[in-house]
Amino acid sequence: MLVTGDRAIFHNVRLLGNQDTVYVGSRNCTPNGQPCIPARQYFSDCLIAGNVDFIFGDGKAVFDRCEIHSTSHEEGFVTAQGKRYPEEDSGFVFNKCTLTADPDITKGVYLGRPWRPYATVVYLNSQIGDHIDPAGWREWHPGETHSIETAFYAEYHSTGPGANPGQRDPHTHLLTPEQASQYEPSVFLRGGDGWDPAKN
Repeated sequence: MLVTGDRAIFHNVRLLGNQDTVYVGSRNCTPNGQPCIPARQYFSDCLIAGNVDFIFGDGKAVFDRCEIHSTSHEEGFVTAQGKRYPEEDSGFVFNKCTLTADPDITKGVYLGRPWRPYATVVYLNSQIGDHIDPAGWREWHPGETHSIETAFYAEYHSTGPGANPGQRDPHTHLLTPEQASQYEPSVFLRGGDGWDPAKN
């Protein structure tokens, strides 16, 4: 599924796939550096399933109270966020989500890897299953690319057997309550028009 519209809302839907299940993107982005127009998307109480980079793109998206389900694959990545430049207004926030997996998956899934150098993904108050690798995050192509050094990967109050703050990749940001408050859906998606999709 491709979403590039601003103020898009998806509530109580099932998005099922394997690789590249959901693309949430900004607008007007081109390889030669054209400024990207922010596109805000809000997913609430949804089931999103896949295995490799199955939530990807450079939109500004919140996944609120969703089940994020990893399907069988040799290696899995929940996100591949594609923020192109430091000032681009994009990123993914997973708020109060539950990360689950097929029964045969016991390890080898990562919270994300950076599709582009300034990938931004934040998990807030989410329950993380034991299928998530303790490192949490991984480079796009280890030994070849170095985007994890400029990406912003963060967590706040992760719970469950896959919550391993002491073993996370050293580039991971463990947020304070004050920092985490900036990623609450009503704040993160507010924009210049004061949009609060949770009220709709």
